[in-house]
Amino acid sequence: MSLLHPLLVSADTGETAVPIRVAASGQALEGAAGRWAALNGFEGKAGQVLVVPDAEGGVDQVLVGAGAAFDPMSVRGLSTRLPGGLYRLDLDEEAAGQAALAFLLGTYVFDRYKARPETTPVRLVAPAGMDGAEASRIVAACALAREMVDTPAADMGPLQIETIAREIAESAGAAITVTTGDALLDENYPAVHAVGRAAAPHRAPRLIEIGWKLDRTDLPLVALVGKGVVFDTGGLDLKPAAGMRNMKKDMGGSAHALALARLVMQADLPVRLVVVVAAVENAVSGDAFRPGDILNSRKGLTIEIGNTDAEGRLILADALTRAGEHEPYLTLDFATLTGAARIALGPDLPPLYTDDEALAADLLAAAVAVRDPLWRMPLWPGYRAALDTEIADMKNDSSAWAQAGSVTAALFLQKFAPTTGVWAHMDIFAWNPRARPGFPEGGEAQALRACYAMLKGRYAG
Repeated sequence: MSLLHPLLVSADTGETAVPIRVAASGQALEGAAGRWAALNGFEGKAGQVLVVPDAEGGVDQVLVGAGAAFDPMSVRGLSTRLPGGLYRLDLDEEAAGQAALAFLLGTYVFDRYKARPETTPVRLVAPAGMDGAEASRIVAACALAREMVDTPAADMGPLQIETIAREIAESAGAAITVTTGDALLDENYPAVHAVGRAAAPHRAPRLIEIGWKLDRTDLPLVALVGKGVVFDTGGLDLKPAAGMRNMKKDMGGSAHALALARLVMQADLPVRLVVVVAAVENAVSGDAFRPGDILNSRKGLTIEIGNTDAEGRLILADALTRAGEHEPYLTLDFATLTGAARIALGPDLPPLYTDDEALAADLLAAAVAVRDPLWRMPLWPGYRAALDTEIADMKNDSSAWAQAGSVTAALFLQKFAPTTGVWAHMDIFAWNPRARPGFPEGGEAQALRACYAMLKGRYAG
């Protein structure tokens, strides 16, 4: 079986490929291509794409506008804008590799419930110097995360997340344990149990843990933690209809943690790996946890519930505590945690929280290098008092005076983060709210490629 993505073709295929060329804004184009560009108003602006025909009615070349500087991610939408056929990138080696990866990311289609018409696919020749197998693994990981997010909650419940985790673990020879339902109380995961106990029995809450190479004590230990709320009604603090519409995506953190774990294991990075995912449904029933309840946590801290819609941080509290028991050198957690993050930075730019300067620098540099954006936000100590309450160690909804909901949520998680090594939290959206070429409306992988690049740079560089 080929290790390449099905739309990525080896350079020695023997087929003739149509060149894709980049034109800067205002660049003069010669010959027939220049005349065709003038006729069609192509000026090399960013986002412009022009198919130049040949004399036989086929495609002679494709021009892509670069604007002032070419962004390889501008190629991401080409698979939806070009006629079917085989294409090649006329770019320098580094830019061609990045653009080819972007092209493959743009080929994702969620077709589980809707048949698509048969068409001639748009394929791409793997550029020279590109590790096509590695790129294919990265694209497949992003597609896994997106497909999990896109799948409705009826078909992506806690059991389905467990099944995917088992498949990932078994394919890598990793160990996996799952604690489900009332056994969560026996095994001391009280917050996970409280959030998920109102769901139907076949959708019982669970704590999923994968361990890989744990006997290799000579290797650094990396922990990945994911929020897996398969559907968030808001609990008894019920969300309005508009706020509930896309809550199938509230398990996006778990999808990212599992997809990144698969990448790490497929690449055989020289690390030990622990993955901890809490998978629950925040449902409404007679057994639902209530505002005013005080929950225990695995760490022993008590939590007063001010709002049952602030449930993600509760399950992450137990999951992060469990990760810390392995004494990791590095911990990354992913969560669709707060609407406040979207208010601050919008849907495309996830906040990054860490108190370690070196880790922040590495993550931000990786994000720029692979064009998978992150923006560092502060763990501002002045807002910690917003989590104080008179009758418990802390509360899950911060006081209104602090206002910065994404920051205070990160401060809440910091209380449970491993104290060995370093920790970073990504408050992802995991969703494209508007459709555009290469970015269909629906699930999106965010910070996944940046985190993988950071891990490779730290441990395989």
